[in-house]
Amino acid sequence: MSKPAIGPLIFFAIAFALSLYFMFAAVQGDYGLFRRAEILAEAYYMRVQLTVVRADVARMENLTHRLSDDYLDLDLLDEQARSVLGMVRADEIVIR
Repeated sequence: MSKPAIGPLIFFAIAFALSLYFMFAAVQGDYGLFRRAEILAEAYYMRVQLTVVRADVARMENLTHRLSDDYLDLDLLDEQARSVLGMVRADEIVIR
């Protein structure tokens, strides 16, 4: 009877353990598939946030332009002044 060879068994066990490690790293590591899905979801969220911020900037630029020296919107100026000062006109009704 011959003695079973333990060398190849150890070699295949180490190769199997390394392949399991690399498969785990490919799925759940810092650069794995799950992290990629998180990054894609975060990128989508950031694009949505960028759209919202750009809309806010455009709205603020419009308001700033309407209150500038070159173009003065008297209705907007009246609204802003009454809002800041907390005043109302005599012909207005305040509902709280």
